[in-house]
Amino acid sequence: MKRAKIIGSLITALVFVSVFGLVGRWDWPRGWALIGLLLVGRLIAAPYLWRKNPELMKRRGQIGEGTKTWDLIVLTLFGVTFLAIPIVAALDIRYRWSAMSLWFWLVGAALYAFFVAIVTWSMAVNPFFEKTVRIQGDRGHQVIDSGPYGMVRHPGYLAIILGLVLAMPLLLGSWWAFVPAVLCTLTLILRTALEDRTLQKELPGYEAYTQKVRYKLIPGLW
Repeated sequence: MKRAKIIGSLITALVFVSVFGLVGRWDWPRGWALIGLLLVGRLIAAPYLWRKNPELMKRRGQIGEGTKTWDLIVLTLFGVTFLAIPIVAALDIRYRWSAMSLWFWLVGAALYAFFVAIVTWSMAVNPFFEKTVRIQGDRGHQVIDSGPYGMVRHPGYLAIILGLVLAMPLLLGSWWAFVPAVLCTLTLILRTALEDRTLQKELPGYEAYTQKVRYKLIPGLW
């Protein structure tokens, strides 16, 4: 697990270095501001979650037994499209394909704050918020209907889509970055649908929960 985290951190660092290389300069304020926001969000959420739900935090770096094969494929698609967002943004900034008002950065920052708040809340109340989709029979998996799960069935995905994936082009100041961001959003919508179907079929009590909380991501819509 430690080795995987180290490798993941190194890959993330290389991606950011590569992105600044694509921009062609190190004095890219929005790039540094994004890194700062990501660090602040982590510093706010991680200590609280380690106190609140330490077992979950340990498992977040693992691929649990029984993980669905389709989920590994979808996660790969998510990773590729997500990493493409800052890459496209960097090329956009370098070659000036588009221009975005600085005011949109404030919108992106507000969305990112929403992401940190909702994901932290979701992980605090849901001890089964693992990295991959599986029925956690080894941990007494059961339906969680408290906190944000009383409003939508997959609040974590909603937060990631709005506050991270779609916020990143705004934070980096690139309209073209919305192309991979939309593709990334579609992979998360697909994952939401597949995970929800899996839970209805395999997790006792989940089908009854869907009658209580009718919407997967957006209240009144879907």
